[in-house]
Amino acid sequence: MSELTPQQKTEFEAAAFRRLVKHLRGRSDVQNIDMMNLAGFCRNCLSNWYADAARDAGEEVSKDAAREMVYGMPYEQWKNLHQAEASDAQKVSFEQNRPKE
Repeated sequence: MSELTPQQKTEFEAAAFRRLVKHLRGRSDVQNIDMMNLAGFCRNCLSNWYADAARDAGEEVSKDAAREMVYGMPYEQWKNLHQAEASDAQKVSFEQNRPKE
C-alpha cells in the first residue's frame, strides 16, 4: 500500500463521516441514550464534534445547524418523530457510564 497524501486522508475521513451520518439517519430506531450507554457517544455528540471542528477552523456553525446536518432534519422534528422516553434503567446506566468530558 502506498502512503496516503494528506488530501487523500482528509477525503477518506470525510467519506467515512458521511457514511456514518447516513447510517445513523437510517437507524432512527436506535435511541441516542442507547448509543451513549453502549458506545459513549450519540448523534448529539457527533454534531457537537462537527461544530467544534468548524470553530477550530475559524467558522461558526450553530448547534441547531450542526444537529440538522447530522439528523437530516431539525432536531426537534427528529425528536418528535423518533425519540422515545428513556426508561429508568437507561437513565441509571447513562449516569453510571457517562463520559467524564
